[in-house]
Order: sequence, then C-alpha cells, then structure tokens
Amino acid sequence: MILVLVDHDRGELDQLSLRALTAARTLGQDVEAIVIGKEGAALAGIVGEYGAKVLHVASHANITDYTPMASGRALKDLVEKLKPAAVLAAGSPRGNEQLAHLAAFLDLPMAAECSEITLGAPHHVLRARWAGNLIESAHVHADLLIATVLAFSTEPESVNGGAATVAEFEPALEPQDYAVKVLSRDAGESKGGVTLVDAKVIVSGGRGVGGPEGFGQIEELANLLGGTVGCSRVVTSSGWRPHAEQVGQTGTKVAPDLYIAAGISGAMQHIAGMKNSKTIVVINTDPEAPILSYADYAIIGDLHQVIPALTSAIRQAKG
Repeated sequence: MILVLVDHDRGELDQLSLRALTAARTLGQDVEAIVIGKEGAALAGIVGEYGAKVLHVASHANITDYTPMASGRALKDLVEKLKPAAVLAAGSPRGNEQLAHLAAFLDLPMAAECSEITLGAPHHVLRARWAGNLIESAHVHADLLIATVLAFSTEPESVNGGAATVAEFEPALEPQDYAVKVLSRDAGESKGGVTLVDAKVIVSGGRGVGGPEGFGQIEELANLLGGTVGCSRVVTSSGWRPHAEQVGQTGTKVAPDLYIAAGISGAMQHIAGMKNSKTIVVINTDPEAPILSYADYAIIGDLHQVIPALTSAIRQAKG
C-alpha cells in the first residue's frame, strides 16, 4: 500500500496533492491518503475520485493550522500502524518539510523532488537537483520509501472513484511537536483574487520594471488577460511586491497556460519556478538574457513601451 500526504490549507486542497495521488497509483499498489487536521475530512470525495480508498484524518486539539513537526509525528504514528511500502507527498515547500520530519522521526532517508519512482530493493528514483538543472538517478536503501513528487512532473488524472472511507485518529503529540506553528497570516491573493497556483495567465515583472510604481502596467495587463501578477526574487527582496507573488524555487512553482516575463533576466531559481508553463513570452531589452532560451516568443524591447502597446492591442481586439 502507498500512503499519500494530501496537504490542505484550513480545508482548501493543495492541487499538487492530486498529482501526488496520480503518481502513487502508477506504483501498482492500493493507495490511501492522510490529511493533517480535522478540516481535511471534507476532502474524502476528491481524494477518492483520484484513487485513494481510505482517507486517514489526524485530528488533535493542538493542530489548528500548519504545524509541520506535528504532521511528521502523525505520519509516524500511522506509518507504524499501516506499514506502507512508500509515503509520498507533493514536492512543495510544505510537502518537503512535513516528510522531512517523518524521515527524521524514523531515522530514514528522504528523496525530494522525484520525477520517477520505482519500488524495489533498493528503490530507484529520478529527482531534480540544482533547481531542476540536474536530474539525479539514485537508489534509496530503506524498506520504506519516503519521497515527494516533483511539482508538475505528473498530470493529475481522475479515476472517477467514489468518496474515500474516512478513518479519524488522534496522534500522540508531544509539546515540542506544536511549538512551531502559524501565528498570523498575510493575504496570499492578488488584487484580482486569482492565486499564482490557480492562474491560467501570469504576468511577471523583474528588476527591469524599475520600481513598485512600474507594476501598475503589469497589473493592468494581467487583469485584462484574466490572470494575476508574479515577480522575481529581487523584486520581493527590494520590497516592491509581496512574497506571495514571487515565482521561483524559493517562491511558488507555477505552470500556467501563458507566462509573460517582463524585465526578468532569468536566474536559475526563477526558471525553476516557471519553466513548466505551456507558453512563455519574454520581454527584455537584453537579447542575451538567459530566460530567452526558455521562451516560445521573445520581444526584444523596453517593457515600458511594449506592455502598453500590448495592452492597447488587446483592448482593441476585445472591442
């Protein structure tokens, strides 16, 4: 049996978990899922649709939000009871962190960001290293494989299954397990209400935008296309835009239908976050910018001239 950690934020499903469930089904064994926090019980329908027969719900009075070490402890309790062949999760920052705690509790290795998994003795994985610029082929010498699935490496596929059977349990937590927890939150949505993960269109700005005031035209184009605004790490580091909008290895990994990169040179960590986009349009004054090698379409020019022209043309086309 394969156990999949299905992550959620106060009951809202992390869509990357559906990809992890799909990847788990390819391993040829029954799939069961676990959610941390009682709000996750409402996900029984969707996890069943994607192949999980049972949804284990770790419920505890001290799990009221994201508590990564408590997640690891809950996973440990369930793993010791069920003895699965593998534990998988989405290769997101949260997925990687929670499984890392599980691996630490069990004193086992963990393989992060896996694009291919083959169970065996030993297990074999292909996993992304150096922001995806290197694919490592590795053997994992452990009876239990603990691994996360590389974001967007697997397309989510429904099996149209019925709702999973809910099995609630209370993990045996210790005080240190919930010492690290969420104290407060900042809004993680754009002004248009579309998140980076959900957006079909993302218009991202980098250092070339020139400053916070330059993002007005980025926002206008994104809104016109029904999308949202993204940015590079240097932009958030400069305080021009919130971290919630950062695309990249240390931000959000995205795969929209259309990604427009304006004034972004293409550092490795940014490329890692957007290279799975279906269509990439780059606007840059530098014909040698690294990001151009990933572009489907490139416009060599000043974004402050190009974006207003694009916005005008789109408005005219829409009538």
